[in-house]
Amino acid sequence: MTVNAPINAKKNPAGKIVGIVITCFAALIIICSAITTVPAGHTGVILTMGKVNERMLGEGLHFKIPFVQDVVKINNQIQVYEVDAPAVSRDLQTVSSTIAVNYRVNESQSASIYQKIGENYQAVTLTPAVQESVKSVTAKYTAEELITERSAVGEQMRDILSAKISEYGLMIEKFNIVNFDFSEEFNKAIEQKQVAEQNLIKTRTEQEQAIVVAKAEAEKKVISAEAAAKAIKTQAEAQADANQLLNDSLTALVLQNKMLEKWDGQLPKVNGGDSSLLLNVETALGSNATSGAAANTTKTADTAAPTN
Repeated sequence: MTVNAPINAKKNPAGKIVGIVITCFAALIIICSAITTVPAGHTGVILTMGKVNERMLGEGLHFKIPFVQDVVKINNQIQVYEVDAPAVSRDLQTVSSTIAVNYRVNESQSASIYQKIGENYQAVTLTPAVQESVKSVTAKYTAEELITERSAVGEQMRDILSAKISEYGLMIEKFNIVNFDFSEEFNKAIEQKQVAEQNLIKTRTEQEQAIVVAKAEAEKKVISAEAAAKAIKTQAEAQADANQLLNDSLTALVLQNKMLEKWDGQLPKVNGGDSSLLLNVETALGSNATSGAAANTTKTADTAAPTN
C-alpha cells in the first residue's frame, strides 16, 4: 500500500490535463460551429434542421445555433453563362448560335431560389430557357435576316429569356449573340451573292464613269463647235464690214478710172441695146482730151514767151 499511493498521486494530474484539453477542444468546436461568415456579393440562407428560414444573412460575420442551424452561401454577383443553342430559321436553314448571358441572383429571392430549385439553378432554369428563347425568335427570321437584323434578334431573345427566368429570381444583366453559324451550302450561297453584288456595283461604277467621260467629251465638242461658229461669224462680219467699206468707197468716177486703166484703146462695138457704157467712156475720153489739150496749150505758151 505504501508503494501504490505515490503512483496514483502522479496519475491524477495527467488525467485532469487531458480532460481540460478535451473540454477546450469541444468548446472550440462549439464556438466555431456557432460562427459563420458571408463573403462579399453573397447572401446567407439559414437552414434550421434542414428547413429554409425566411430570414437571410448579409455580408459579414454572424452567429448561429451550433449543430442545429446551417448557412448556405448564394452568389449574388454577376455570372457569365455561355451555351451553344442550335435552331432552325424561317427558311429552314440550320443555325448554330453561341449565346453569352450575364446574369445574377436577386438578393431578396436567394432563399426562394434555393428552396425551389437548389444551388444548381443554372442548369435547371437558365439552360433550357436560353434554348427555348433562341429557337422561338430564330424561327421568325430567314437566315439572311438573322445576319442583317442581328441587333433586333438579340433584343427579342433577351426579352423572352428575361420573362422566363425572372419568376425564379434570376435577373439578366447582358445578353450577347457571340456567333451565328450556318451550313456550308448557305455560306457558299452568301459568298456568291456578295461577289455578284460587288461585280454589279463595279459595273455600275464603270458605266457611270463612262457616262461622265462621254458627257465631258460631248461638252468639249459643243464648246469647240461654238468657238468655231463664233470665229466664222466674226470673220464673216469682218468681211461684210470690209465689203461695205469697199462699196462705200467705189464711186462712179473711181469705177471709170479703173476701167480706163485697164482699157486697151479700142472702142467697144455695140449693135443696139444700151450704149451708156460707150457714152461714159467717150465722156471720160473727152474730159481727158480737154485736160490734155489745155495742158499742151499752157506748155506751148510757156515755151513761146521768151521769143516775144
